Amino acid sequence: MCTFKTQDGTQIYFKDWGTGKPVVFSHGWPLDSDMWDTQLNFLADNGYRAIAFDRRGFGRSGQPWQGYHYDTLASDIHDLLTHLDLQDVTLVGFSMGGGDVARYISHYGSSRIDGLVLLGAVTPLLGAKPDFPEGVDASVFGNIRQGLLKDRAQFISDFATPFYGANAGQTVSDGIRAQTLNIALLASLKATVECVTAFSETDFRPDMAKIDVPALVIHGNNDQVVPFETTGKLAAEMIKNSSLKIYDNAPHGFVVTHAQQLNDDLLAFLQTL
Repeated sequence: MCTFKTQDGTQIYFKDWGTGKPVVFSHGWPLDSDMWDTQLNFLADNGYRAIAFDRRGFGRSGQPWQGYHYDTLASDIHDLLTHLDLQDVTLVGFSMGGGDVARYISHYGSSRIDGLVLLGAVTPLLGAKPDFPEGVDASVFGNIRQGLLKDRAQFISDFATPFYGANAGQTVSDGIRAQTLNIALLASLKATVECVTAFSETDFRPDMAKIDVPALVIHGNNDQVVPFETTGKLAAEMIKNSSLKIYDNAPHGFVVTHAQQLNDDLLAFLQTL
């Protein structure tokens, strides 16, 4: 297995496919790097070095009791890029993963980075705050934490329906649903619960101002998990050199439901850098 150790000694697993300019993928909650296999395979076939890691606490990475906040998650990405000595990187973050790639640029700069892609990302802010009342109410995330602690397997199984838009006209196979549950259950319960707090409460508005590389924002306008109007739309407005693509009627999990469209858009963006 390809692994490295972070500054606090956590072992992180990663995939490293193909050769060429590197594209580093950060996965969503409660998944791991396996969610990216279609994109990794496609980009590696098209002349890129496609890299994806399992976030601490998830997948095949270590399960420490601490570190489930975005400063540490960004540090883990920094350690990965340093471990592989990557240059001219395009960072791609989905959902929760959009936060850690944005925080990476905010904290560590863009000397290694050529571009940024935010896919259904929680940036700039997901949960409501006094100066952001349009965000998702805190009770929603409290219910998620309670559901996980009561019966994580059933909660994740049920969560797949709005995640993939199966209640809004999208179709995903039984195999995809089974894989989603299997991946999610590899994670530690601690990490799964703690990350709900991280992605719902972290304010990335200051980070948006520090992004100084070309950015592509893609979001589904029927996202029932991370609402487009208060996340992707605002992120594209706040990032100086950004372009926005809206996938019509796409759910949160458009990486699966709109895989070919996403592959084509990723490749087209990479070819501009």
